[in-house]
Amino acid sequence: MTKTSNLFLRRRHPAARRGTITVLAAFFSVAVLGMVAMSVDIGYILSMKEEMQRTADSAALAACWDYGKNLSQRNDNSTSIQSARATALLFAVNNQVGNDGPILDANSSNHAEGDLVFGYVDDFYDPDATFDTNSTQLFNAVKVRVRRDSQLNGEVPSFFARIFGHNGQPMYANATAAIVRDVRGFQTPNGGATIDLLPFALDLDTWNDWMAESGPGVTDDWTWDAANQEIRSGADGWYEVNLYPQGTGSPGNRGTVDIGSNNNSTADISRQILYGISADDLAYHNGRLEFDHHGELGLNGDTGISAGVKDELKAIKGHPRTIPIFSQVNGPGNNAIYTIVKW
Repeated sequence: MTKTSNLFLRRRHPAARRGTITVLAAFFSVAVLGMVAMSVDIGYILSMKEEMQRTADSAALAACWDYGKNLSQRNDNSTSIQSARATALLFAVNNQVGNDGPILDANSSNHAEGDLVFGYVDDFYDPDATFDTNSTQLFNAVKVRVRRDSQLNGEVPSFFARIFGHNGQPMYANATAAIVRDVRGFQTPNGGATIDLLPFALDLDTWNDWMAESGPGVTDDWTWDAANQEIRSGADGWYEVNLYPQGTGSPGNRGTVDIGSNNNSTADISRQILYGISADDLAYHNGRLEFDHHGELGLNGDTGISAGVKDELKAIKGHPRTIPIFSQVNGPGNNAIYTIVKW
């Protein structure tokens, strides 16, 4: 007697299969939505980061430039810092991040952890150099932090990611700008360029009075009209002193110094006024004019007063020039030696 075995084929009920497909489709839709949300929000975050960095860079550069300009012209550290803070705030709010101008904390106390900090950096090439906020008179750098967090400017918002409970995130951008203040001197430039250095020295006492905007010979009688490139009579808040000719305490010498040959002629001085100090001039000084370890440089004096350079001086009105500042002069006439201590 033969026993027959039956083979049964089973098939899932269509309704059950549809349920599985529905669950998988829903899961797939959520995953795609999550990826889209992530892509959109990450793109927005990266855009905000770029805009914040641009704003931080702009504010730091503008503040440092303003600080250096006022410091060199007025030599008032506190006033220069105050002006530079205002400039940083202005540039930050005018360089929008996400259609809003970010606000900086002015940090008037100059706390080291603030958003806007002035300090001193001793090595511009060292990214880990100490940022010293104690040596006020040496300040040469500005740090700016642009931030969007719950305390200032609001967090960078999320869009699609809010579906998953992520409403925003804090973001920061930092920038540091610095200026060279402790210039020791000059060396031969490359490519045949010249150095805009006048061969006239000003005494240190007059310089200090000028920076303090008071003292003998310090006046505010003239105005520089930059638009028309002319000098007009009248006060403008920028003070003047007499550079040349002046009394130097050296008989027969009125502040003219020899940069180059000790036998500089009026033609040499005229050329230097108009076009600057050349490589040939610096060759007489071994290619550089530089302070020694005492912070001094000796320059030979030139004799007399030459009216032959009047036209050349008039020709450079409105153009910036570097001048040497001397602390003392020894010897008369062509034997005078000026001790240069500043530029």
